[in-house]
Amino acid sequence: MKNNHQDPRGRGIYILPNLFTSASLFAGFFAIISAFNSHFVVAAICIYLAAIMDSLDGRVARLTHTESAFGAEYDSLADIVSFGVAPALIIYFWAVKYIDQFGWAIAFVYLACVALRLARFNTQLDDDSSVSKRYFTGLPCPAAAATIAGFVWLCNRSGYQVAEGWLIFFAAIITLYLSAMMVSNIKFRSFKDYDLKGKVVFTQAVIVVFIIAIIFIDPSITLFIIFMLYALSGSFAALFFKRRQKAQLEAMAKKDEALRQAE
Repeated sequence: MKNNHQDPRGRGIYILPNLFTSASLFAGFFAIISAFNSHFVVAAICIYLAAIMDSLDGRVARLTHTESAFGAEYDSLADIVSFGVAPALIIYFWAVKYIDQFGWAIAFVYLACVALRLARFNTQLDDDSSVSKRYFTGLPCPAAAATIAGFVWLCNRSGYQVAEGWLIFFAAIITLYLSAMMVSNIKFRSFKDYDLKGKVVFTQAVIVVFIIAIIFIDPSITLFIIFMLYALSGSFAALFFKRRQKAQLEAMAKKDEALRQAE
């Protein structure tokens, strides 16, 4: 006989991880409001807060065994706001709006690439064999958003005039580069293979403290450098691997040619 009484826990949602997701969504929303009011430094800081909250919700869900399909979907919807809409509007209102229709086109391309990146990531999760925990396929959208936020924060902190042509050019190039990296097949380290609950040697603990101290000395330049280097790391690694693979193929071809001549 079929039991019509369903477990009431199945109809609910887990509060704790979704609170972090809601905090990330709120930070992204506030970044949009700040961009509309030309408070670009506040908007950039909100993007970083959203990234921190986004990194915590999944970890909290795994640690408390409260993962759910609802949480995964909610996280993706929050990401499209915090790391898609918010950075696109920040870079548009801050810089690229000065190149007319090309400006909103660049902002839209970035937003569309974030949506495509999230859609591909969600579909890859259904096939565990196609996803390595050590690498992301394409640049993660929180890292792309953090790079844009760092660039805006750094330029405002340094007192550069937004209307300067070279600054608008670099803003457009960086935005398009990040957009291309998100939808590319280039591998980026995920750092998920590091066990944060495990023990570390004393030297590693000192290095972590040193890095935190450097970030707080001047967070605008330090955070931008960190995330910009991460965004470039995938391209350089792919180029290095391609050159090494080409060199190996050439060495094998020379070896085969030498064997044929010896015969």
